[in-house]
Amino acid sequence: MTFDVPAVDISPYVHPDAYGDADRAAVATAMDAVCATVGFVQVLGHGVPDEVIAGLAAASDAFFTLDADAKQAYQLPPSINRGYTPPKSESLSLSLGVESATKMNDFFEAFNVGTAASEFPGLGLPESDYSENVWPVEAASFRPGVEAYYREAGRVAHVLTRVFADALELAPDFFEQFTDHSLDVMRMNNYALPPGEIVLDGDLTGMGEHTDYGIVTVLWADQVAGLQVLGPDQVWHDVSPADGALLVNLGDLTAQWTNDRWRSTLHRVKPPIVGGTIRRRRSAAYFHDGNVDALIETIPTCVDDDHPAGYAPVTVGEHINAKLRGSRAGVLYTDSDRNAERVRSAAP
Repeated sequence: MTFDVPAVDISPYVHPDAYGDADRAAVATAMDAVCATVGFVQVLGHGVPDEVIAGLAAASDAFFTLDADAKQAYQLPPSINRGYTPPKSESLSLSLGVESATKMNDFFEAFNVGTAASEFPGLGLPESDYSENVWPVEAASFRPGVEAYYREAGRVAHVLTRVFADALELAPDFFEQFTDHSLDVMRMNNYALPPGEIVLDGDLTGMGEHTDYGIVTVLWADQVAGLQVLGPDQVWHDVSPADGALLVNLGDLTAQWTNDRWRSTLHRVKPPIVGGTIRRRRSAAYFHDGNVDALIETIPTCVDDDHPAGYAPVTVGEHINAKLRGSRAGVLYTDSDRNAERVRSAAP
């Protein structure tokens, strides 16, 4: 079976004055088709300047090439979703409820930044969810490069939810009430095995199989092998970003919102081996998750007699924190067995 991640050009939404309603309708129709069948999309026309992406890559390099002791100084407790994560200290599969994933064996290292409570004075947001960021003083270019890209990725995420609203036949600003103080996090990943020939432990994984937790993820990544997506055929397929594209995928909250009309697709990262040698691979995933206090209930346009609502209402905070306890703290996620079963039934 041929597996393809289609490209959708969102220029009519990024530059609305240059396009008409028919152009936007065509984009929304295309997005609906991709979200219903694949759950991943190559997004073109996003408008993120090349120099901002280059600045992000340089910032990532500036931090991850520091020595281990310098990086370790920015590791925070698992309950604080910020700062540095060393290799083999997480297991993303636990966020699915896969009981066999008992070892913290994901070899990527990461650095997380996110939206802080101080950005919304007066709302009384919980600092446990909207933690302040830590910034490595050893890498002067890190903060400006990361913040510039973070703003752009957030803009793209909000544009995408505007596309989603049209695709789902909702009011244009439907998602804004759920995302005006969104619990957003960006995770910069570095697949950190040293370059050269190496024999891998059979249990070693770049990043374990998982679905993303929130509304939508905007991913910048190197065009290096490693990312795999579980297709409708229950086979893992290699995926790489197209030239100039950002890879976008849906999260669990969108699947729940749409009553599984749209897919929160399982994906993983295998050790990036090319020609028998390890190649370095970098990525940055911007997770647009919604307001911590937003209640997610099935969208009325996604319910009918043949498709009754299949999910109980849940707040963004309840859902995200349960998932993070799996991946970061090693607590098995038990609220749903749907995705766990998909992992177990996937072809090797």
